[in-house]
Amino acid sequence: MKPLESIAFVLNAHRAKAPLLTKELVALAQARGVKTQITDRYPLPKGFLKGQDACCVVGGDGTLLSVVLEALTEQVPILGINVGKLGFLTTLSPEEARAQFVECLAGHYTETRRILLECRNSLGETVWALNDVVIKQACWERLLGLNVYCNGEWINRYASDGLIFTTPTGSTAYNLSANGPLIHPMAEVIGMTPICPHTLSNRTVIFPHHVRLKVECCDTEIQPQVAIDGKIKWDTASALPLTLSIAPKHLSLLQTKKYTYFDIVRSKLKWG
Repeated sequence: MKPLESIAFVLNAHRAKAPLLTKELVALAQARGVKTQITDRYPLPKGFLKGQDACCVVGGDGTLLSVVLEALTEQVPILGINVGKLGFLTTLSPEEARAQFVECLAGHYTETRRILLECRNSLGETVWALNDVVIKQACWERLLGLNVYCNGEWINRYASDGLIFTTPTGSTAYNLSANGPLIHPMAEVIGMTPICPHTLSNRTVIFPHHVRLKVECCDTEIQPQVAIDGKIKWDTASALPLTLSIAPKHLSLLQTKKYTYFDIVRSKLKWG
């Protein structure tokens, strides 16, 4: 891969290790003539990533998710360094970053493309999700009734606390906590996992890449909320029905040459 000539750093200043680690990495980059710029602002200043070869996120998965929209807009790949908790997206530890960052600057990295979900509401607003789109009821006392259709064909009426529509990347997030399956990040599929369904027979359904899903609310008295990558985007019934499909855009993540998906899974989930 080509060496990096410019790199933007986005750090989560609320993480104790992030400021010092960012300072060290910036110094390594500048010593090799790589142009740098830094921010800890959220959301990112518009145009912050314009013209950059890469974006280095120093934080947790939430920090990385916060830069996805700008990275998509400017088509800039992201390198994630984890000073948070699990870190399925920010895969490098601080120690690995210090040891391997110079190699990445020199072009010794791999670039993987991750699919996103495109979600459109009834008002025509469109958003993209790297991890998931979650539809839940705002009031916990009652079940949420949702009808789901695939390419116009009715699938089922789900009575549950909600539904998770996950990308393969997001399968290790809320989907995993809701007893959904792990999906290899290179698979171009959509997973749909009910949250606490009111029947034992409701399980995750995996859809192929070409489908268009539609979700509508069955109960006008329920106020559903729609969260995109963990942040509530719409909290009104007028947002439904939603349509979901795989987006035409991809997000690029940079990984070191030593990275493998199952190394991360074994480590984070403490397999074996």
